[in-house]
Amino acid sequence: MNKEITKKLNGEIERLTNQTFKFDDRIKEGWFSAVYFLKTKEIAEKLKPDNKVTMQFFQKGEAVLCGSDEAIALIHTFADDPEQLEIHALKDGDKISPYEPVLTVTGPYQSFGYLEGIIDGILARRTSVATNVYNVVKAARSSGKQKPIIFMGDRDDHYTQQAGDGYAAFIGGSTAQATHAMNEWWGKTGMGTMPHAMIQIFEGDIVQATKAYYEQYPDDNLTVLVDYNNDVISDALKVAREFGDTLKAVRLDTSNNMVDKYFLRNQHLMGTFDPRGVNPQLIFALRDALDAEGYHHVKIIASGGFNEERICAFEKENVPVDMYGIGRNLLKIKIGFTGDNVLLNGKPQSKEGRQFWPNPRLEKVNYVKSE
Repeated sequence: MNKEITKKLNGEIERLTNQTFKFDDRIKEGWFSAVYFLKTKEIAEKLKPDNKVTMQFFQKGEAVLCGSDEAIALIHTFADDPEQLEIHALKDGDKISPYEPVLTVTGPYQSFGYLEGIIDGILARRTSVATNVYNVVKAARSSGKQKPIIFMGDRDDHYTQQAGDGYAAFIGGSTAQATHAMNEWWGKTGMGTMPHAMIQIFEGDIVQATKAYYEQYPDDNLTVLVDYNNDVISDALKVAREFGDTLKAVRLDTSNNMVDKYFLRNQHLMGTFDPRGVNPQLIFALRDALDAEGYHHVKIIASGGFNEERICAFEKENVPVDMYGIGRNLLKIKIGFTGDNVLLNGKPQSKEGRQFWPNPRLEKVNYVKSE
């Protein structure tokens, strides 16, 4: 496990630092800051060097905060004389309310003000992902049993975002993620079994593909992707009959514009539901088919277009899914943060409507030198 996150989880340190985040050094040069912040920094240095401002950060919804450690590490790494700044903040994983300040920074504007937009962006992305994941994890236990969520967002955004998104997903409650990079900040390794490409190189022969996988990775919990031939029940039974107790799970990822061959063979079932993609009736039929041959132990993993609403609908119907895989829907940025200067030399001074909002939940942050 990552050394720094281990220390945090053990209570040895309060927050993660740049040892984890590894910021781009060009931040110090203002490379990622809006130019008007850089101009304001210059004017403050020349004309108002002794002023102290308090900057306050908030958002407008019910959310799960993430990015607090990262924002503080950013300030401690790049602000001038960061040990002189007074910082108060909530913590990653805290539930937050509309307009509740999550971070305040007090000190000379020229020391840290140019970081405002970067802090907004960190908090917005991390909190959005953490909140999205929290909501689907909550949905996945709405039937009374917590079903795991696999974070599969590697193909839905630029690869450089994986470490931060993976950490935010961890804060939101996902404990299984697709790539090693997604696990980098919180100390695990990626998990996964076979993609469609692996079945393709065995010409669609699901049994031969599974044999090859098992020979190479005999210590893995054998999980097989069964929708390649658009016949999930037939292929699931083929691998179950071949591998028996060794088979731990099957995953179906049927495209939302496809109708599984099971329904084409049983057209009398259709007419009262949408038969496309991974639908409840297909999963019920798969569970029944596995159970009928004694494969009660084989779990079912569902992926492909799932979100909070769809999981809630599945759970309401008690669809026998044991685990959900979700990608792009967890990466939607729905939460925006705003940083405002609200005090000047300890006295109220702010844009109309953005006054200082004291928050007793904020905790004083001690300065920790970044390495």
